Amino acid sequence: MTKAEGTSPVAILVPGNFNDHAIGRIDKAFKRVRIERADPGLVTDEMRRTVRGIACFGGIDAAMIDALPNLEIIANFGVGYDSVDANHAAKRGVMVTNTPDVLTEEVADTTIGLLINTVRDMYAAEKWLRDGDWVKKGNYRLSRLTLRGRRIGIFGMGRIGLAVARRLEAFGLPIAYHNRRKVEGPAYEYHATLKGLAEAVDTLICIAPGGAATEKAINAEILSALGSNGVLVNIGRGSTVDEAALAAALKNGTIAAAGLDVFADEPNVPQALLDAPNTSLLPHIGSASDHTRRAMADLCVDNLVAWFTERRPLTPVPETINVKARG
Repeated sequence: MTKAEGTSPVAILVPGNFNDHAIGRIDKAFKRVRIERADPGLVTDEMRRTVRGIACFGGIDAAMIDALPNLEIIANFGVGYDSVDANHAAKRGVMVTNTPDVLTEEVADTTIGLLINTVRDMYAAEKWLRDGDWVKKGNYRLSRLTLRGRRIGIFGMGRIGLAVARRLEAFGLPIAYHNRRKVEGPAYEYHATLKGLAEAVDTLICIAPGGAATEKAINAEILSALGSNGVLVNIGRGSTVDEAALAAALKNGTIAAAGLDVFADEPNVPQALLDAPNTSLLPHIGSASDHTRRAMADLCVDNLVAWFTERRPLTPVPETINVKARG
């Protein structure tokens, strides 16, 4: 992209490390200002005067927003933006955007892969082969679990949840879900409470957003309701699961297995989950392909370009949908 008319003097703050493709595009269209991390204490007087936009992986709190009086837009790289204080941004007249849709299919693919890996021990079976145990010890043991006959419950029936549901329909599995409200359109069975959903299914897939409303929503009570044949897959946010309760449930047989791509304190994973033989653990790779991350980078920067050339966002988050461009 060539330098867009009228955007060259605009300073965009980029805290910490960022996507290389996004940085390349920001450097062509804007003046990039780098900062080690999103810390108000690192904001200089020049940044206060000149910075009008932020491109980030989240982590922008109220104090950081207040430290930049001329801030107009926060372009978040990722669909989840719970670590951006969007409500405070709205009060300050600051637009917040995210990157929905472009990662939906990739994350849904990862979800299915993680589910199958969890119930069929794919990782352990491959390790058995690579370690030479197939030759030395014979066939790998039969997997205790299977997808056959399972009932799927999805916590968070948004874009990704619907994409996951479509894939699992092809497996011939019944789908139910829990949301804050019923979703118009799909005929999947709706449960008004998460506990009601957990009681009705044996496989719970969490794609819920983070934040106070979902903090440790999947707790000991929910895991108990899921039952001893239960499988939990979390591809949404680590904060939605009480990890101590999950570790206990896996150890004592309250549920059968868990597949996790996200954790409460990334990259730190509780030792109890690492030690559990009935877990499949991934390092937050839901959307981590070159193809999808490039598309996310483009949408992140496209939001900045649209804001400063056309004075409109492409994908505003709900909290800031009514924020108008200044001037």
